[in-house]
Amino acid sequence: MISVEINKKKDKVNRIRISGHSGYERVGKDIVCAAVSSIVITSINAILNFKKTIEVTKQDNPLEFRVLEQDETTEKLIDNMINMLKEVEKEYKKYIRMEEKNEC
Repeated sequence: MISVEINKKKDKVNRIRISGHSGYERVGKDIVCAAVSSIVITSINAILNFKKTIEVTKQDNPLEFRVLEQDETTEKLIDNMINMLKEVEKEYKKYIRMEEKNEC
């Protein structure tokens, strides 16, 4: 199962960690993993191309990034990424789990 951990501080995303393999199909044929990878990598690349307001701290499995600076563009791109991942989760509940945590 793919695990998506979203950490927030004061209702703003400050870290996201994605780990695991969906198990929907074998590696290389797994549409759930492909969808998640495409969504996340496209979102990360867009943020880095516009603002460099995130830092990728782990690049493989798990993939992890943290937000260095909150701004409107970064927030919108991260919100869009989370919404797209939630759509995948709706369709493939057995294969992806998302969890949001609020830090003090």
